Amino acid sequence: MTLAETLLVFAAIPLALYGVIALLTLRDKFAKAPRYRPGQEWGYEPVWWTANPAGLGAEHTPHADHADTARPRTAKGGARGGW
Repeated sequence: MTLAETLLVFAAIPLALYGVIALLTLRDKFAKAPRYRPGQEWGYEPVWWTANPAGLGAEHTPHADHADTARPRTAKGGARGGW
């Protein structure tokens, strides 16, 4: 076995395999659209989402005059972290 054959079998072929595997794993990164980063311009229309589309009617919106008859909150936690 010559030196060229040895280098081909033990160096070039494994490096080629590693290169092909690396390209296959990185192809999604290069094919996707760029991600949105905070501070960038947002070029899309706003989309409002709700888990209960029927609850979007005018009868379900909170009013200031009904604030005194509202049930007391019993939920714990949230953004304040009051457990």
